[in-house]
Amino acid sequence: MRLTDKRIAILVAEGVEDLEFYVPFMRIQEEGAEAIAAGLDLKPVRGKNGLQITPTAKIDSLDSKDLFALVIPGGWAPDKLRRHSVVTNLVREMNDAKKPIGIICHGGLVAISAGIVRGRCATGSLGIKDDLVNAGATWVDEPAFHDGNQVWGRIVADIPDFCRELVAALIEAASDE
Repeated sequence: MRLTDKRIAILVAEGVEDLEFYVPFMRIQEEGAEAIAAGLDLKPVRGKNGLQITPTAKIDSLDSKDLFALVIPGGWAPDKLRRHSVVTNLVREMNDAKKPIGIICHGGLVAISAGIVRGRCATGSLGIKDDLVNAGATWVDEPAFHDGNQVWGRIVADIPDFCRELVAALIEAASDE
């Protein structure tokens, strides 16, 4: 229970990659964190593979000062979420505060739109490699790693590596408080 009393939001929208949401969600709960499924509204959404997720908070109700960390799963949801300034502003505020941000697969699309990848190492689905590079990131073809406060994961198959890297970064950030 190394993350007790830490509030961590995970962004969701229709088409989120189910496993990239649920596995990190449960993993941070195992460490004692309060995991928040954050959506544009509180209506249930269906993941890319059909699992239902009911948001417990609206993104516009979240304050970066009250969050310890943020996770951005992939799937089709990031392309929808990145169109909303409430999402990109939250991501930018978390990054500016050097708070941990976990980004996996297509989640990098939100990071690109928030303007937080320039000069950083990044990974994700090969489908967004050019987008990351064109936004100024250095592409790294590894399952998972962290660059400062940003924790990156490639694809669904890399979720175990991503979760190990994410939890390590979260515990490191908690020990620095």
